[in-house]
Amino acid sequence: MSEQEKNPMHFFKRLSEKSRALRKEAAEAGLGAEEVVIEDKPKRPRRRRAEKPQGEAVLEQQAAAEKPKAERKPKKKPAAEKTEGGKEKENTARGRKPRSEKPRNAENAEPRSPRRNAEPRRGKKKLANGQLAELLKRAKLPRAGSIRFDPKAKVKIIPLGGLEQIGMNITAFECNDTIIVVDCGIAFPSEDMLGIDCVIPDVSYLKENRSKVKGFVITHGHEDHIGALPYILKELNVPVYSTKLTIALIRHKLEEHRLLDSAKLFVVKHGDTVPFGDFNVEFIKTNHSISDSSALAIFSPAGVIFHTGDFKIDYTPVFGEAADLQRMAELGKRGVLAILCDSTNAIRPGFTMSEKTVGRTFDLIFAEHQKNRIIVATFASNVDRVQQVINSAYKYGRKVVVEGRSMVNVIGIANELGYIKIPEGTLIDIDQLKNYPPEKTVLITTGSQGESMAALSRMANGMHRKVAISPNDVVIMSSHPIPGNEKAVDKVINELSIKGAEVIFQDTHVSGHACAEEIKLMYSLLRPKFALPVHGEYRHRKAQVALAEAVGVPHENVLFMSTGDVVTLTADSCKITGHVQAGGILVDGLGVGDVGNVVLRDRQNLAQNGIMIVTVGLQRGSNQLLAGPEIVSRGFVYVKDSEDLMAEAKERAVTAVTDSLDAGVNDWSKLKNVVRDELSDFFWKKMKRTPVILPIILGVN
Repeated sequence: MSEQEKNPMHFFKRLSEKSRALRKEAAEAGLGAEEVVIEDKPKRPRRRRAEKPQGEAVLEQQAAAEKPKAERKPKKKPAAEKTEGGKEKENTARGRKPRSEKPRNAENAEPRSPRRNAEPRRGKKKLANGQLAELLKRAKLPRAGSIRFDPKAKVKIIPLGGLEQIGMNITAFECNDTIIVVDCGIAFPSEDMLGIDCVIPDVSYLKENRSKVKGFVITHGHEDHIGALPYILKELNVPVYSTKLTIALIRHKLEEHRLLDSAKLFVVKHGDTVPFGDFNVEFIKTNHSISDSSALAIFSPAGVIFHTGDFKIDYTPVFGEAADLQRMAELGKRGVLAILCDSTNAIRPGFTMSEKTVGRTFDLIFAEHQKNRIIVATFASNVDRVQQVINSAYKYGRKVVVEGRSMVNVIGIANELGYIKIPEGTLIDIDQLKNYPPEKTVLITTGSQGESMAALSRMANGMHRKVAISPNDVVIMSSHPIPGNEKAVDKVINELSIKGAEVIFQDTHVSGHACAEEIKLMYSLLRPKFALPVHGEYRHRKAQVALAEAVGVPHENVLFMSTGDVVTLTADSCKITGHVQAGGILVDGLGVGDVGNVVLRDRQNLAQNGIMIVTVGLQRGSNQLLAGPEIVSRGFVYVKDSEDLMAEAKERAVTAVTDSLDAGVNDWSKLKNVVRDELSDFFWKKMKRTPVILPIILGVN
């Protein structure tokens, strides 16, 4: 035995090298969720540090930093040093990871062990400045292996929403025992959905196959792509992957629904690839009206499926870089099997203007109205638009007030994460508005879509507590009405005009969706074999069919899907092979799914025709008429102005009850039907109206 081998330190050195090699092999094989891959480092004096804790534990680490000397020479550590935390120091000195320093932040932790890496319980505790950015560090993803091509492989594409409307985007991709879900959004209720707050997708198919569902992959942070997550994660708690700003917005929504403790959120960057069994998903940079938007390259055994998400081609974005067209071209050169492309603006020719053009319009408006107060209404999530308003305000020496709950939340998150830059002293609280001349202030507010309870609507109808519209105000509507919201927007504009405000809506908005020429560019870069238009109404997707054929996709290779269709995709074919349960579930307050078509029809009938309540008192046993019928009207006629009508209706009701009792009708349900039919026929003949008639029979002893 050589002198070197006799040295005890040589034995520990060799043992350490073997341990490192074994842990590296285990991590590559997917074993041992606690350990991450340990990269080989150049030889240095023996010194090991425990892995940095994530999230809130960072502050604890700074307060209890380890002593390097004690780590280098553990044998010389005094025995009396076993104070509080002494065992932890001893473990660190031997190269082990202390228990108290296991990563606890689900957004940054190893995806293979969600239970160990779940976020710490925080309740409603407010995060300190900079702490949110610390929590949203990039996740340590497992290494994505290559997906082996199989010409016989079948991939199912199942759109569960987002095809017959603008909103509620959600699509499932299935291969063998793996299902991934792209986006999980809400739809806003239509005018005939009285009392409904929002509509979420029916995910019965996912719940039936919950063992296959590996996670949600979110393209960006708009409500029609993330809004349903708080409802769906209650029943299907799987990991959620997306970029930093998107995860921050999801995190805020889950915190409001008290689901943050159980959620498994993972932050990725553009260029990252996330493995999901039979799929690998690569996040690719795109541009949209919200930062951190992504397209997805889904690698499957059948080939590459490209999901554009919501996108536009903006060569001069306000924040960040332009879309990664180079990566898209690389994928197209290798071969793309199918594309699911945004259809929202497919009916518009040409290109979508750059977001920076709105900034130049703002500068002109601010220059022309230096003696007026300016109010800008836009989408809360349009961080780049808000940035340009702030830039113009700072340029012309104005203070900025952000009003509207959703606007305050989004801008606060974006500011903390560095997605928006606000010059010091520019932003003030709304309570300080009275301390500045009106011509030196700018209000950025929600309500650009005419929402009745949004800040701008309350200002327009005089219900806002702190802001009153005056003839000296200039209101900039920096958005286009979403289909279905035109009447609500026109109403707000009219109310503002009545109060004397000047309303500007020309050239103050650019879309976040690609027009026809940009869609053609996407097809030309990717050169897909099959095309499946998504995200839009029927007319939008039909327009994209023509665009796909114009750039060379054969007509038989363009598939027109409907919600719930099961599309089976192979290397050589793409066809609809089945259908699953899909559609919308109505959310009314805290009730999810308890309001259906029958309830909606009753609400519509009540709203259109009103209700008549007919009360009759009968003696139990003998069914003798003791009191009534008494008639109460709500929403049908004004009783004091229609006394003759109500008296005649009462006579008809009395006749119907007495005739039925004389005929031996003892069943109260039949008696109610007789009264209902008699009065319905009377009111229709008299007024051509059919109110909801509700007979009530009271039994008297």
